[in-house]
Amino acid sequence: MERATGIGGFFFRAKDPEALAAWYERALGIPSMSTRWSWQQEAGPTVFAPFPADTDYFGRADQQVMLNLRVPDLDAMLAQLRAEGADVDGDIVEESFGRFAHVTDPEGNRVELWQPLEVPGS
Repeated sequence: MERATGIGGFFFRAKDPEALAAWYERALGIPSMSTRWSWQQEAGPTVFAPFPADTDYFGRADQQVMLNLRVPDLDAMLAQLRAEGADVDGDIVEESFGRFAHVTDPEGNRVELWQPLEVPGS
């Protein structure tokens, strides 16, 4: 059976695509297509999970998807985002598989930041 081997892109609508792409590059280090055509990610886990239609986990009720980004040091990333003036939710949630926090981009999209932990047997 054929199968997908990874996420090849994440595409979403923006009121000001160039400004938002510049923010993601400046605040999170994700290059835009105008800088280089693709972003070479580090290997690591990816979670693919539909959520209930009425979830409030994504923030705004009209936000249909939420980007989750793996980071090696959540505390350092949150400090960097705060220095950038980003809208950071200061609550860090600790789970058995990692630490999580959220930031809202300049267009109001909630983004989850995930510092994975080693999971036995994974």
